[in-house]
Parts: sequence; C-alpha cells; structure tokens
Amino acid sequence: MLIHPWDAGSPEESLAFVRDNQFGTLIASGRDRAVPVVVPTQFLLVDDATVVLHLARPNPVWPAIEENPKVVLSVTGPWTYIKGEWRAEPGTDPRLGVPTTYYSAVQLVCTAEIVKDDEGKLEVLRRQIADLEPTLGDPALMPRLMSGIRGLRLTIDEIRGKFKYDGHKDEEHRERVQNAVTKAKSMLS
Repeated sequence: MLIHPWDAGSPEESLAFVRDNQFGTLIASGRDRAVPVVVPTQFLLVDDATVVLHLARPNPVWPAIEENPKVVLSVTGPWTYIKGEWRAEPGTDPRLGVPTTYYSAVQLVCTAEIVKDDEGKLEVLRRQIADLEPTLGDPALMPRLMSGIRGLRLTIDEIRGKFKYDGHKDEEHRERVQNAVTKAKSMLS
C-alpha cells in the first residue's frame, strides 16, 4: 500500500484503529501459488505484538500458512468518496477539482503459528469470547466445536498504517471539504 508521509499512522494510532475494528482480511501467499488465499475474519488484538483468531478446519488458508507462515492481516475502516467539486481550490472551476476517497487502513505483517492442540485452541477461544461475549459459557464444554476448528496466533512483525484524509492540505482546505461532506450528509437525512 502506498503511504505518503502525511497519511502515515504511527504504530500507536494504527494499533488503536485495529483494536477498534477487529474484523479484517487474512492473506496467506503460501509458496508458488498463483493466487494467495484471502479470508475475511474476526480477530482479537491481544496486545501490541499479538493477534489471535480461529477458523474452521476445512478452511483453505491452512496449507498456505504451512507453506509460508508470513501473512498479512488487513483492516480497513470507514471510507467516504470526496467529490472533485468539494476539493476544488477556491476560485477554480469546481468541475476541475480532483475527486478522492478518504479512508483508514492498517496492514499487520505477521508470522503465523497454527494452534492445533485443544488447550491452545481453548486459550484462543476464551480470549475471543471474553472480549466479544463474556457471559457465554466455557468453550471447553463444547467438544464438537473444538474438533472443527484450528487457532491462529499472529506475531506482529511490521505495522503499516494509512489514514488518508488530505493531511497534506492546509486546514482551510480540509475544513471546506468537511463542511461539504457534512452538508451532503444532512441533505440525505
């Protein structure tokens, strides 16, 4: 992903975004594959260096991870299309404004460890359940569930954060665009 200096998120900002948006796309390239395996998934950012998740045993991602444990977890968040007329410089024909899209995106480059043993899978499930639905019962009481899944521990090796919101433009420009977006949204309500 292209990240301009004005769009770059710090590791702290990027991890905060990931923590607030714990659904993403796991990408495993494997080795000598024409197409990587791409899996949408819920996950849990355990700490600044670790992500856990679980997937069904028949998921096609497992062989790719076994071939090459380097994976990318891609997380994108709110986006909005910004019309060219909204970005046109003052005194310029609005039809000559350059449209763009504002968005947030973080890619975590990770080393994956497949968790196959029941105790390890329980640890992953308990962490995820405690975060999402703490009143749910103990997954240890669901043996059928345990045989149908594998866990995954991702160690974060690199954080690539991009927050594209015209950060290289002056405050007046960004305010003008924000006012146009707000006005357009209020007209839709």
